Amino acid sequence: MLKLHHFFFANVVGLFMATMIVSSVISYYTLKSFVISENTKQLEQSIALMQMQPYHMSDLDRIAANTEAAIQERVTFIAEDGTVEADSSSDKFIMENHAHRYEIMQARRDGLGIDIRYSTTTHIHYLYVAKKILVDDQVIYLRLATPLNTIMSNFYTLWSRLIVIFIIFIIIGLAAAYQMSKRVRYDIEQIVKYLDEISNKNYKAVLKTQYFKEFLHIALNLKDLAKKLATRDKQKRKYTAKLRLVNKQRNDILSAISHEFKNPLASIMGYADTLLDDPNVNPKIRVRFLDKILSNARKISYMIDRLALSVKLENNDLQVHPMTFNIADLIQDVILNLSTKYRDREIHFNGEDCVVTADKDMLDNVLTNLVDNALKYSDEDVTISLIDSKLMVTDRGMGISESEIDKVASKFYRVHKNTWDNSMGLGLAIVSYILKLHDSELIIESKVGEGSHFGFSLKNMIKAA
Repeated sequence: MLKLHHFFFANVVGLFMATMIVSSVISYYTLKSFVISENTKQLEQSIALMQMQPYHMSDLDRIAANTEAAIQERVTFIAEDGTVEADSSSDKFIMENHAHRYEIMQARRDGLGIDIRYSTTTHIHYLYVAKKILVDDQVIYLRLATPLNTIMSNFYTLWSRLIVIFIIFIIIGLAAAYQMSKRVRYDIEQIVKYLDEISNKNYKAVLKTQYFKEFLHIALNLKDLAKKLATRDKQKRKYTAKLRLVNKQRNDILSAISHEFKNPLASIMGYADTLLDDPNVNPKIRVRFLDKILSNARKISYMIDRLALSVKLENNDLQVHPMTFNIADLIQDVILNLSTKYRDREIHFNGEDCVVTADKDMLDNVLTNLVDNALKYSDEDVTISLIDSKLMVTDRGMGISESEIDKVASKFYRVHKNTWDNSMGLGLAIVSYILKLHDSELIIESKVGEGSHFGFSLKNMIKAA
């Protein structure tokens, strides 16, 4: 199969050669006709000049001989009945009757006759021109003849020069076609290279066509296509990354559930097996074991509830039910509830009354998580402060390193991964989701060995109030 530039070159050359051949044939016959026509005119002009001189029948032989010597043309005088009266090239007595020669018959009818034919007398092809004249009051036909080979010699000389010109034009045409084909090949190669780059996902490759507007339009369309492919490829990478993240999160969920549920389930199974193996176990021990089983079952239920809550918050399945209340009262309720759980710990509150409009149950969850974390990861007292519309929970625990501060609010992430505290790393993630629903965000300030500050701004909630 031919390449485009080969096809283009072959077609251009073929069309050019066909044009030159047709032109050559047409010019050949046109030029030949022109040369014969010019020689005919010259013979007619010679006859017109000869006709101006007075002639006598007795002088015809001399006049024929002298005229041929002067103009290098064969001269013949023919009588009305076709008898040859004089001829400059042959013996008139042996020449045939010319009454039925075409040029004589035409001259008899029209006054002037022209013919090209073979002479049986001289055995040469001639161009004949005959004209009717009067000599001594007799009708005589004056005929001039030029050998056809002389005419054709002049024609071939002129034609050979024209052929040389045609050949020069052919060479120029071939060179021009080759250069054009070369330019077509260059533009095509640029497009092919660009397509190769696109196939290798190099969408920033440069495409420059230099010679043809059609290829320029193709190049512009290809660039638009490359932009679309780049955008689509980028979207594909994002989608792939999202799928990987979803898979990772799913694996994290399964891993966290498996890890976090293992300890309470193991405890439940251990206590239950002990009770089944020894039906006569001491009643006090039975009650204590059953209490452990119930406690671990509640822990599992609590973890399931928190997991379900985080999923609902992440999928925006929970609606905010705002109400106006004093957040200081809510803080006191949280302190009271957690004091029951942590009987040997102190929780201090510094602040004044502050009325907000928010979902009270959700903020209760936020405060409980923040204070519970502070108590869980420190051994000192915990302080809750409400200053300048900012609520902060402060502990004097081990603190968090800078590298982990951005991670602690992620799902299933815990600073102490080797200790089980039935949280599954969901507490701060839930806090972040709830605060976003209230146009706020979690604030974390911490230094290793000094403690941590967890809190959020109440400005948007106070404005709503």
